[in-house]
Amino acid sequence: MNMLSKQEYVDFVKEKSPKSPMWRSMLAAFFVGGLICCVGEGVSDLLKLIFPAMTEEDVATWTTVVMIFAGSFLTAIGVYDKLGHFAGGGSIIPITGFANSVVSPAVEYNREGVFFGVCAKMFVIAGPIIVFGIVASVIVGIIGLFL
Repeated sequence: MNMLSKQEYVDFVKEKSPKSPMWRSMLAAFFVGGLICCVGEGVSDLLKLIFPAMTEEDVATWTTVVMIFAGSFLTAIGVYDKLGHFAGGGSIIPITGFANSVVSPAVEYNREGVFFGVCAKMFVIAGPIIVFGIVASVIVGIIGLFL
């Protein structure tokens, strides 16, 4: 049996591994992420135009609601997954990406019923993020309290 040295193995893996289209991936992530942010700003501007009496806080709240709905809806009809495949990290903008991480498992396990499918699996991906976010905020709050 022919044994490879560590360096020969590394060279072999580099040679056989598919080349990642890094520049295309970075550009797609940048433009799609920017487009999602522009859509959010457009929703905000549209709300200000349609409802001029709204406070900035109300506009921000309703913009968040609209963007979560849009991310959830696009996930449910299968568009957001295609967008994620194309844009990679650009599709995980916090609001729409979080909506996708909640709705995606719910849609996948829908065939198992409402309780054991949708409700039980809804937070499979987002649950740990929520837990660690809350724990981190408590730790930072306690540190801030003593400083």
